[in-house]
Amino acid sequence: MSRCYRYERSQLGRYREFWQFGVELLGGNRSTDSIEVVTVLKQLLNSAGVVYDFKPSVKRGLDYYIEDGFEVGCQNLGAQKQIAGGGRYDCGIGFAIGLDRLLLARELREEI
Repeated sequence: MSRCYRYERSQLGRYREFWQFGVELLGGNRSTDSIEVVTVLKQLLNSAGVVYDFKPSVKRGLDYYIEDGFEVGCQNLGAQKQIAGGGRYDCGIGFAIGLDRLLLARELREEI
C-alpha cells in the first residue's frame, strides 16, 4: 500500500493525493496465475460490498504490460469509475486498487 500523487485537477473520485493497494504474483504458472489474481481481486471487492463491472480485456496504455490488461469500474462513480486495474508483465501479473475510490463507491452505494 502506498500514498500516490497526480498532477491533475481534483474532482469527485480523482484526488491529487490518493492511496493505492497492489497485489502481484511473480513467477507463477502462466496458465493459472491470472485466474488466481482475478479471484483475489473479486473476493476483495465482494467483501467490500461494492457492485462492480469487471472488464477482462482492455488496452491499458502502459508499456510494461505484455498483453491486454483488465479493469474494474463502479458505475455509481460517474466519469472516474475505474477503481482497479492490472495485467501481465514480464515477470508476473498483478493489479492495483484505489482505496479512496473503493471507499467512495461503497459510500455512494449506501446512499442509493
